[in-house]
Amino acid sequence: MKKRDAEGAEPSGAAGAGRRRGQGELEAQVLAAVRAAGGPVTAGRVRERLGGGLAYTTVITILTRLHVKGAVARERAGRSFEWTAVADEAGLAALRMRRLLDGEGDREAVLTRFVTTLPASDEQLLRELLARAEAEEEDRPAEEERPEGEG
Repeated sequence: MKKRDAEGAEPSGAAGAGRRRGQGELEAQVLAAVRAAGGPVTAGRVRERLGGGLAYTTVITILTRLHVKGAVARERAGRSFEWTAVADEAGLAALRMRRLLDGEGDREAVLTRFVTTLPASDEQLLRELLARAEAEEEDRPAEEERPEGEG
């Protein structure tokens, strides 16, 4: 029986044999493969795009995790699914950050600590993004705020 790493992958001579992937690295690789497909793609095709070094079941597990996180959508195709990217790598990181924040009891304390430890350039970028989001909110027509079928 072949040995497998913690992610279910068989060791290979290429791409870092014996090296453990960082948290979220495998998800990012699978998501990148789905995005690169440019449309709906099967798990088998994702596995091929990744070089075939992962077990098929590992690819299915990662795709299912990404689906639960809202990073990919799936549609039944025969007895399996076709997968489509909904988020990019930045969106996946944002989903992870949101999940961490949602798991904390004192959101204000966490956000305060986060913001106060940012470099000045990131803090400025965050201020600009918040101002842009606020301006877009104010510019949105009132019709978009009504539930469908009303008005």
